[in-house]
Amino acid sequence: MEKPGSRRALLLLPGGLALLAGLDGALVLLGVHAPVPAERLADAHGLLMVLGFAGTVVALERAAALRAPWGYASPALLGAGAVLAVGGPLGAARVAFLGGAVVLVVLYRAFWRRQPSPALAVQAAGAVVAVGAAALWAVDVPVPVLAPWLVGFLVLTVLGERMELGSAVRLSAGGAGRAAPWVALGCSLALVCAAAVALVAPAVGYRALGLALVACVVAVARLDGARYTVRGRGLPRYVAVAVLAGYAWLAVAAATWTVAGPQWSGRGYDAVLHAVFLGFVMSMIMAHAPVILPAVVRRPLPYTPWMYAPLALLHATLLVRLLVGDAWDVPAAVAAAGVGNVVATLAFVVVAGTSALRAGRRAPVRAARARAPHTEETVVGA
Repeated sequence: MEKPGSRRALLLLPGGLALLAGLDGALVLLGVHAPVPAERLADAHGLLMVLGFAGTVVALERAAALRAPWGYASPALLGAGAVLAVGGPLGAARVAFLGGAVVLVVLYRAFWRRQPSPALAVQAAGAVVAVGAAALWAVDVPVPVLAPWLVGFLVLTVLGERMELGSAVRLSAGGAGRAAPWVALGCSLALVCAAAVALVAPAVGYRALGLALVACVVAVARLDGARYTVRGRGLPRYVAVAVLAGYAWLAVAAATWTVAGPQWSGRGYDAVLHAVFLGFVMSMIMAHAPVILPAVVRRPLPYTPWMYAPLALLHATLLVRLLVGDAWDVPAAVAAAGVGNVVATLAFVVVAGTSALRAGRRAPVRAARARAPHTEETVVGA
């Protein structure tokens, strides 16, 4: 009989395709050699990475936690949207992305009925913003114009999860007061409002968006247990390092929008979006992978110190991209660092995959030893 984890892993495949296609599109945009030099992948790069890859992973994690068969329609539709965006009718891709985002909102509504909380409300707000992003793309709004909505979806989703995951650590360490989660929720709702204003009054909306992002970083960082676990060892410290680095990059994007206002092209656009999607989101994905993926696919993903290598490469190349390439207008530095960003992302996939495979090979051995009689030979052999 097929295990539930195997079926969930199949739903991850379109997300994996979206990641590879999105990275290929990034290479096309950088003007360097790409395995598939297709302009279509370059045009769909942002949607593939946000709704196709990250959206599928988020929706699958939520559906697995809810344990309701209908919930898997969200990752299935988002994954289908990614496949169609790569090689199918774009109209169908838009419908699939919109449908997957709508079902994601319904998923959060089901969770809210079980146990409402400020952290869950922040994540639900992110899902509502995802519907807005998909709807705007469906009516041909250019990606640079709807970028604040793509940013809002992933930022609010991740911040809400950090509030949720960090509650136990925060309570044991004597963290922020009871009002703090509601303050974070208020900042998150301000972010949603600012994204809406940015569509009709960009000069005001983008600066409000930057201020709302700053407020969100400060409010959620106060609640985050990473401030305490960074002093630990092993997996807790690795997660904390990745999380705190992600907050720093989100603050960079927020400051840029606050000071410079709308960024629809050029160096400012490149700096803001990659500070968010690489510096913040990808760093958070690297942080959460050893914790979240085993719960989704029912397969262990043990922490290994090798995970620091792609994480360090990601942040180092992003520093070069923004501080040298974008700040000083050096296209060669942007291209070289952009390739480094792609290599760092793929390197993490390799490190994580290798760790999971090794754990899978060891699991049957441990299970056999657990079932074996506890003779002297068994104990010595272990």
